[in-house]
Amino acid sequence: MNKLDYSKLQTYSIKERHSKVSIKDFSSPWKKGSSFSNFLDTLPSILAGNDLRSVIKAITRAAQNKNQVCFAMGGHVIKTGMSPIIIDLMKKNVFTMLSMNGSGIIHDLETAMIGKTSEDVAQSIGTGSFGMARETSDFLNQAIKNAKQQSTGLGKAVGEMILKENLEFKDLSLTASGADLDIPVTIHVAIGTDIIHMHPDFDAAACGEASLHDFKLFTSHIAKLEKGVFINAGSAVIMPEVFLKAVTLARNLGAAVDDFTTVNLDFIQHYRPMTNVVNRPTLGKGKGYSITGHHEILIPLIAAGVVESL
Repeated sequence: MNKLDYSKLQTYSIKERHSKVSIKDFSSPWKKGSSFSNFLDTLPSILAGNDLRSVIKAITRAAQNKNQVCFAMGGHVIKTGMSPIIIDLMKKNVFTMLSMNGSGIIHDLETAMIGKTSEDVAQSIGTGSFGMARETSDFLNQAIKNAKQQSTGLGKAVGEMILKENLEFKDLSLTASGADLDIPVTIHVAIGTDIIHMHPDFDAAACGEASLHDFKLFTSHIAKLEKGVFINAGSAVIMPEVFLKAVTLARNLGAAVDDFTTVNLDFIQHYRPMTNVVNRPTLGKGKGYSITGHHEILIPLIAAGVVESL
């Protein structure tokens, strides 16, 4: 057996080597009494530390230049208590459009109506009572009918009805805030996924028509996304698919949608958000970021950074 002659091993000086991590990029300890801006500065200039600051800068720059900052989300964002922060960024003219899947209007309405939401499915599925809340279904299915009568989108119809009925916690409603501030809130429904679809008064045709109205409204804003930002928070399938279709539709119709920033925020990075939000649409001039973490931590961090920067 021939043995390798290790004495002939070729080496080099570590001082000549390129290293990906330098102490100049390290974090720094927190100093008691410092500001939030100082906190962001203490984060390492490495990986997600860099990405977090870059996302804050992109959103701030878009808001200052009055470009689109579109926030798409799953219903879990509401269930983690983020509505006040999102509404604040709407009022500060940062978010120019809010978009949700069908579960969003359920949690948004219940929050506005009784100040509580998120049914205990494990407790109710065995008895067949899951999703059978009367008030939720009655209200939203009437809003769907209103949308048909008014030839409007579902998000606007729900928001206007919450305001009209003067629900107790309407100030914490995303759809009502959108209607009040004249900021579009679009709802993208997959029939059969939401509890209100099980009830006898659900009008699938009217719901589909209202959701299609919102898709066209959504696409009109994506067509103006140049130099703007699109954020997907917690929607693993619906909103990434809707976004990809809107981008290609806008480009097909001649809109310049090339140089923009996309962001995916979630505690697990799924396939569709990574491909349909972060990677594919930004090929060329754009830039995509994926930051992993819980909504109840990431969204307040980013929002605070934007407010400080503005």
